[in-house]
Amino acid sequence: MWEFTQHKMKKVIVIGSGIGGLTAGNLLAKRGHKVTIFESHSKPGGYTAGFYRKGFYFESGTLSFESSSSIFKAMRDIGVLDKISFVIQKSRSVSQDFDSILESYQDFKEMYYNAFPSEKDKLEKYFSEVDEMYDAIHPFVQRPIPYLYSGLRFVFAIIPFLNSVRKFLKISKRYKYITIGEFTARFFDKGSKLYRLLTDLGYPEMGAWIVGGSMTMLDDYRTVYGGMQSWADILSDNFKKSGGELKLNSYVDTILTKNGKAVGVSSNNVTFDADYIISACDYKNTLLKLVDNKSLIPVELQEKIRKASVSEGFFTVYLGLSISNDELRKYMKVPYVKYRDDKPGKDLHNINDKGLFEKTSITLYSPSIMNPDLAPKGKSSLMLQAFSPSGWMQNRGGGDKEKYSQLKEQVKKSLIKKGERIVPGLRTFVECEDAATPLTYERYTHNTDGASSAWSWNPKKKFFTKTMRFKIETPIKNLYIGSCWATQIGGVPGAVTAAYLCSKKIK
Repeated sequence: MWEFTQHKMKKVIVIGSGIGGLTAGNLLAKRGHKVTIFESHSKPGGYTAGFYRKGFYFESGTLSFESSSSIFKAMRDIGVLDKISFVIQKSRSVSQDFDSILESYQDFKEMYYNAFPSEKDKLEKYFSEVDEMYDAIHPFVQRPIPYLYSGLRFVFAIIPFLNSVRKFLKISKRYKYITIGEFTARFFDKGSKLYRLLTDLGYPEMGAWIVGGSMTMLDDYRTVYGGMQSWADILSDNFKKSGGELKLNSYVDTILTKNGKAVGVSSNNVTFDADYIISACDYKNTLLKLVDNKSLIPVELQEKIRKASVSEGFFTVYLGLSISNDELRKYMKVPYVKYRDDKPGKDLHNINDKGLFEKTSITLYSPSIMNPDLAPKGKSSLMLQAFSPSGWMQNRGGGDKEKYSQLKEQVKKSLIKKGERIVPGLRTFVECEDAATPLTYERYTHNTDGASSAWSWNPKKKFFTKTMRFKIETPIKNLYIGSCWATQIGGVPGAVTAAYLCSKKIK
């Protein structure tokens, strides 16, 4: 369990009410500190939030998460685990060559062996390497991350990982700067269908070692039955009951410093003082925009932050459908479907390819198949999503609103057309629709370029030298990073871990 030792009360300001900010806020409020969370949006959640359109519920960002043992421990420590209904997120993978519901890594392997029997020898060599990655990473998701413990419990928690750490270090050293494309090319010709399919497993040109991590997600992938917004609401309600203050519609425009130390923030032309500040939001904005005295940040670090690449954003189409959940399930089978398009010539970093979204893979997710209460009776909801490169088509029109609208409509039609490969006649069922681009996500979350998971997953573009390390400290005393940006590849478990590390610093 987490040790909630009482200390002298401190005034703590948390910027952002995503999963990192809400976790940190709850942990600190429970220990008796005076905590205020500032949220620029009208409701809490950040990327773990959702919204309604004409009675249809949709997720704002995060659809699901991995490493459930860590998340369950955090929610148990806070005291809300029994209030949240976490459920397994089954996935279905579809291409021209296969159509399978995947519940384990073994299912994934069998899907490829069955679809490409003539490539068995190459696949065996490929999976022999991936097996090593999987075996090295799997133990880390079976148990809570040791950082979620303190004192002697931290020591006891880390012991079972020691053997796994040796395996992981061996794997990470072997693939330190190797991308998924470079790794896959060792086994399959770059012009082959298998190369295109197996490089389409996660973020574009992500680190090769993450392939093993993505396979562990097939064993343990969860979502929230009531929608991500219900999770954020439960955490925010608990935070307020614990004595915390949540300020919505309160954008922090400045982090105030004095003598090299963070001493408060400015929001809506009002100044608020604090002993500690946890920035549970974008790392770049925190240090390059919000801090009042940029001279506190070394010039070399500023330049490094400025140039650092972030993870790709998404283009998302939100559809309210006139058909029932039972009818939609006949087509989808499960709430989450990945349609893998293996067309040649796809380059997610070609910002001038106007027809890019006619070649991309897409995911389909129906919140209402998961929970019928998330759509009007007799109707259903569906989200279509595809990676969307930053800067595509001059950042979607280069500031020209009319051009932006035209491109947005074009992509929306492309994704709906592609969605019809899973749900025939989809466009005829559409009752209401909306769409979000990376610019939309940037506007609501303030994540640079609408980044969906903090920094770039490409090992050649790392911001942090150590991929799996957490860096919550900043050059400014008493200013910490308490979001997924505290680690290279982010994610919900990353945000929660950063929140724990921040709370340990405040005594």
